[in-house]
Amino acid sequence: MTARVSLFLSLCVALLMAPALAAEGDIDTIIKTIDELFRSTSSHATVEMQIVTPDWERTLEMEMWTEGMDKTFVRILSPRKEKGVGTLRIDKEMWNYLPKVGKTIKVPPSMMTSAWMGSDFSNDDLVSQISFVHDYEHEFTTGDEEGLLYIRSVPNDGVPVVWGSVVIAVESDGYLPVWERYYDEKGELIRTFLFTEPRTVGGRRFPAVLTVIPGKKRGNKTVMTYHEIEFDIDIDDDIFTLRHLRSTK
Repeated sequence: MTARVSLFLSLCVALLMAPALAAEGDIDTIIKTIDELFRSTSSHATVEMQIVTPDWERTLEMEMWTEGMDKTFVRILSPRKEKGVGTLRIDKEMWNYLPKVGKTIKVPPSMMTSAWMGSDFSNDDLVSQISFVHDYEHEFTTGDEEGLLYIRSVPNDGVPVVWGSVVIAVESDGYLPVWERYYDEKGELIRTFLFTEPRTVGGRRFPAVLTVIPGKKRGNKTVMTYHEIEFDIDIDDDIFTLRHLRSTK
């Protein structure tokens, strides 16, 4: 949810030399496309999140709003047990609201990598606090699949992430992301994001389904499906307030 739920995140024959890859596209444009994949200047969406483990499954329905890269609001619509739970992010601050106990909890930076609502998405994935544009260094790399460009991203010093690097594969035409692979500092694959079922809304092409697969939890996955989404719309400023977070409306 946020919402993010990123991830969003986020987006010819396979070439053998990185300098040659650079000629195929501007790396800054590609990274900006990924960062704004589900956001743009503003967005409003209804989203389904399916959480799958070997022992149980559950599905959340939620509504989410974003404004730029700095504001996100998510409200769970169902199931009844979690209905009304909300998440608000403004700049680098994030809060969760739990209607059953009537409490608003501020999420500390140390908890941004924790799982959101038992899913394989972290708090940061859902609210996109970390930006590929501002928080990572990027270079083209090589890969085996045709028609894709490959980028290796390494976090800047001081950025509060646990990843040693992220490798991103995007379509060479349009820069739509196909997958992202997250590695720890030892080079071990920790999780994979898959971007599927591309759709065009308002002239904007984006993947309607985002799946995260953890590398160390066999049989686990979380699938986020965008059923409806609007981009570049007017959003009432009251949406991104603690008062609205506590209203459960």
